[in-house]
Amino acid sequence: MRRRVDEGRLQPRLRRIPRIMHPNGRFSSIGTVMHRRDALLGFGASALSACSTSVAAQASVGTGVATGASVAAAGNWSLFNGQRVGLITNQTGRVGAEHLVDALMRAPDMKLVALFGPEHGVRGTVAAGAQVASIRDGKTGVPMFSLYGATRKPTPDMLRGVDVLVFDIQDVGVRSYTYISTMGLAMQAAAAANIPFVVLDRPNPLGGTAVAGFVIEPALRSFVGQYPIPVTHGMTVGELASMIKGERWLPGLQTLQLSVVRCAGWTREQLWPSTGLAWVATSPNIPTFASALTYPGIGMVGNTLVNEGCGTSAPFTQFGAPWLSGEQAAASLNDKRLDGVHFAATSYIPQGIAHVAPNPHFRGQPVGAVRLVVTDATRFRPVDVGAHVLVALQQQASSRGADLFGKLAMFHAISGTRRLHQMVVSGASGREIIGSWSGDVAQFHQQRQRYLVY
Repeated sequence: MRRRVDEGRLQPRLRRIPRIMHPNGRFSSIGTVMHRRDALLGFGASALSACSTSVAAQASVGTGVATGASVAAAGNWSLFNGQRVGLITNQTGRVGAEHLVDALMRAPDMKLVALFGPEHGVRGTVAAGAQVASIRDGKTGVPMFSLYGATRKPTPDMLRGVDVLVFDIQDVGVRSYTYISTMGLAMQAAAAANIPFVVLDRPNPLGGTAVAGFVIEPALRSFVGQYPIPVTHGMTVGELASMIKGERWLPGLQTLQLSVVRCAGWTREQLWPSTGLAWVATSPNIPTFASALTYPGIGMVGNTLVNEGCGTSAPFTQFGAPWLSGEQAAASLNDKRLDGVHFAATSYIPQGIAHVAPNPHFRGQPVGAVRLVVTDATRFRPVDVGAHVLVALQQQASSRGADLFGKLAMFHAISGTRRLHQMVVSGASGREIIGSWSGDVAQFHQQRQRYLVY
């Protein structure tokens, strides 16, 4: 018979854990934090455990930024003592250089019984959009269930024998990145199974203040846009999990036992390079922080009839098409004097890359192109740049008798609105487009405030 775990049962085990330091400088046990979390955050069941590091743990994880996984590891995984753990993760789930799966296999007093793979799989080897198979992990033999195949939510059968469901995936802070959709559906499954859901938090690579783009229209919600948030939301996955529950964006979460192990040492102003953490490709076409930084804007461009750098070694940092004059487009964009970026004319030939970009736009064809040279990441605004790039492309496509837009379903889904396409084809400027989402952004800033913990 499956063991049911609630906070009352977790508490006796957790009392034995060394005390941890709150951001306010006071010490208590993790168990105490779990029971006091509603009071700490000032809202009811949308609980977030305030897990920071003790002095000893801080020495273990170093003086830079520590992820939630590193914080938990510094406590010898005592949070999961006596539990059968189900883990949702991928190649980014790491403690130092070690994959989280391998680290948990060595953890004392707990048992890793199930793995759940999002888009690209647990080890991150599956191409974008390709289904993930349910098999056993080749290294550990632990059953590995697909959340990007026949189902995108853990089923009751998958959760049989799981006492606590843990989520540890590095997100990129963009609404269309499907890992946060996987997280929300898994939260629903945990609530239905009456098992706790724990998020091992990670920094938002774009920082905690990067909020831009249209809030998604209700009719356009999908797996690439599950929540009413802007294109970039400026939240960690832990903060977002609390907001998903607190705002009741998905049904059935009222009874969810949600806890978050916070990062240590991260502040909202920090972008990824300042964290001191090694970058692990978050998906096959986000191999570097440079790609993650430009992805929010150029990702929208990639859903037009333009190549977004996929099929090259620098996806999302350049864009091109056979009809495009890179020199003309770069000059037009540089005239805008956009903060933190310079545009350089270039050319390239997209190639099929197995398991990464097997069939990119204009495969095997030379394209005139523009490369984004980010000169100051702290001032660079990727979604704003995306709007200006779309306008420049539309102007040149119109003058050359080319089509910028093909099928619009995915473009609307990624941009979250039909207004963006309408404004681009009607001749709106980049600044007019940016101004049209300012109301959405202002409202979201206010709405998210109570869920911010860094």
